[in-house]
Amino acid sequence: MLRSLRDKKHREEVGLYAVEGEKVVSELIAAGHPFEQIYGTPGWGGSCTHPIAEEDMARVSHFPTPSSVLAVGRIRRETLSAGELERGLTLALDGVQDPGNVGTMLRIADWFGFDRVLLSPGCADLHSQKVIQASMGSFARMRTVVADLPGTLAGLRAPVVGCTLEGEDVRDLPALPDAVIVIGSEGRGISGEVRRLLTRAVTIPKVGAAESLNAAVAAAIVCDNLRRALR
Repeated sequence: MLRSLRDKKHREEVGLYAVEGEKVVSELIAAGHPFEQIYGTPGWGGSCTHPIAEEDMARVSHFPTPSSVLAVGRIRRETLSAGELERGLTLALDGVQDPGNVGTMLRIADWFGFDRVLLSPGCADLHSQKVIQASMGSFARMRTVVADLPGTLAGLRAPVVGCTLEGEDVRDLPALPDAVIVIGSEGRGISGEVRRLLTRAVTIPKVGAAESLNAAVAAAIVCDNLRRALR
């Protein structure tokens, strides 16, 4: 069963996910994240509910080189409360499919003190090993909701700011204590349905010859400029 949790379909069927690795499991435990089971070999220095031999860990591990600990958590689906997006800062990911980028953007939102992260259904699975690994302890700290973006953002009174190739200089962002920042997918950017809901578009001025920026890098730059404006 533990090996099968690598597969999203099976995770959804049983309502469980697995995360492996000493550093990330330690970060999540330190952040107070609840686990159903923690499987640890003699080499694992932390607490565990199921001691396991190294050869058994090798059979269930999600890695080519097994870790000393594998933890299993229950999938919990967050929902938005009425008017929640009108208050505070939200980082919204529109179809970001790279799990490393999704996890990194959870860390970015955590770093810049955002209130929540909103994921469209087309984003990489929040409970995949790669997303959790890239997010480290931010997976536990950030309030993260999966929701249809066009329906969720429609009629919102708070500013909806999208990072695009055309728009005002991100360095000219005004102070926005309540706002939704939208980052599009790596390939196509912000979808047309969401683009129509933007109240303003910002761009990161290009000086060199690179064709584009990594989505997580772009998110960090926009979040940093927004925080600077709020000082």
